Amino acid sequence: MVQIAASLELNFTSETYKDAYSRINAIVIEGEQEAHENYITLGGLLPESQDELVKLAKMEQRHKKGFEACARNLTVTPDLDFAKEFFARLHENFQVAAAAGNVVTCLLIQSLIIECFAIAAYNIYIPVADAFARKITEGVVKDEYMHLNFGEVWLHDNFETAKTELQTANRQNLPLVWKMLNNVAKDAKVLGMEKDALIEDFMIAYGEALNNIGFNTGEIMRMSAYGLIGA
Repeated sequence: MVQIAASLELNFTSETYKDAYSRINAIVIEGEQEAHENYITLGGLLPESQDELVKLAKMEQRHKKGFEACARNLTVTPDLDFAKEFFARLHENFQVAAAAGNVVTCLLIQSLIIECFAIAAYNIYIPVADAFARKITEGVVKDEYMHLNFGEVWLHDNFETAKTELQTANRQNLPLVWKMLNNVAKDAKVLGMEKDALIEDFMIAYGEALNNIGFNTGEIMRMSAYGLIGA
């Protein structure tokens, strides 16, 4: 209720709001573009799932167009250079893993970390969004659970052979999420989104995903603790 009430106090047309929105919206647009490209790449690595992954990629492209419309609705130009830098480390790690054929690492980065990050951000944003963006984001977040589910199912089915690589990939990539959140915390707060709420929602979604894959509670706690390295 606090966040919903806060949305009534936000001035969506103020220069302060639009300045922060130019970076947050760009991150969302770039995130959807990265997801589109990543699912196409995964389709090449997992030919037996290529048709499904192509469908997921097309959904991400639609999401991107929806968020571009959100920017136009507020007459904001997204700061895409900022967004590319924001995702640079995760992007590089995904590319390196894909080149090496490390499907498990690619799935952890895209289907778990990026999707959980998106789900957390969208769920926290929806109550404080302008009416146009709220409608777009509500539609998008439903799709993101499907994308998260693909990674969960594949990793669950291949858990015994994937477990060690998942733990290594988690250690390498989860700390980046905290750095990313720190980089965007100030702008997110201008939009009515609190960093602590973003972290909490992310960790809940990420922990649930790890549990669904097959990790036990102690393993999930140890894996989640690596995020504190980047705090």
